[in-house]
Order: sequence, then C-alpha cells, then structure tokens
Amino acid sequence: MSKSNKIWLAIAGILLIVLGVWCICKPAETLFATAWMIGCITLISGISKMIFTFRTQKYLPNSGSRMLSALLLILLGFIFLANNLFVTISLPLVFVLWVLVESIILTVHSFDYKNIGFPYWWVLLLIGIAGIVLAVFGLRNMDVTAKTLSTLIGIDIILLGVGYLVALAGINRFENKVNELGKVISGEAK
Repeated sequence: MSKSNKIWLAIAGILLIVLGVWCICKPAETLFATAWMIGCITLISGISKMIFTFRTQKYLPNSGSRMLSALLLILLGFIFLANNLFVTISLPLVFVLWVLVESIILTVHSFDYKNIGFPYWWVLLLIGIAGIVLAVFGLRNMDVTAKTLSTLIGIDIILLGVGYLVALAGINRFENKVNELGKVISGEAK
C-alpha cells in the first residue's frame, strides 16, 4: 500500500474517532444528522430504483409496481428531508419498538429451543426478558433513549475508526513480513 494511502487511512481512523466522540457528546445533533442521512439515502434509493425501472422496463414485466415503489421512496425521501425534526423525534421510538418486538420474539423462541433440547435456552430467555424490560424503560423515558441511541452511534463510529487504525497496523506488519520473506528468498537465490 502506498504511503499516501496509509496516511489517508490513518487520518480517516482518527477523524472517525473524533466524530464518534462528538456523537456521544451531542446526542440531539447526532439524531438530527442521522435523520437527514436516512432522508438522503431514501431519496437516492428511490431515484436509483426509478432509473433501474426505466432501463429494464422492456425486459422485465410488471415495471409499474417497481415504478410505484420508486415514486413512493422518492416521496418518502422528500418527506424525511422536509420534516427532519419529525424523523429525529421518531428515531428513538422506532428503535425502542424494534428492540421490544425482537425481544418478545426471542423470548417466545427460547421455549422452542427448550423443546428441542438446547441446553442454553435459558440464556435466550434472559436476554429476551432483559430486552423487553429495557424497551419498556425506553418507552417511558424517551429522552434517555435518544441519548442512548446517540451514544450507540458514537461508539459504533469510534470502533470503526479504531478498526481503521488496527487495519493500518496490520497492513504495515504484513508488508514488513513480505519484505523480510523477500530478503530471505533473494538471499537464498544468491
């Protein structure tokens, strides 16, 4: 890997760590930026689907349903971008409802695991119950949920930045090993 690419990888890792810390320190701004990104991604997804539909409509049947889906995605993207505050406020609620539903499903499935003789079914049961309790707590305290969601996003970004720096160290180590091996092979060839 070229030296300039390594420098850019190191810079990206450091900036991601800084961004992650910022997300943890500024929860409202993090949710607002996340909502804006969701709006942009939805809009871009709709436009991409629209282009795909136009390019393939003579080859694929039922292009009308894909066109309608693309139009709805584009409309939803514009709604998200125009009502960013609504999306920002609803993100923690959507997150908590998702955790609640998944936890209930996990709790119910734990008994299925028990019925087939899985010895650690109780671990799934405990995790499911803990998820339900946390989700109910989150529904009762949405401000805590918003801060927690921002913290999780920040931690995720920090871990990604650390991952970049660790990858850079791995690349350097790999290149050093290859260079050493090249020296050994060239020394044996002489």
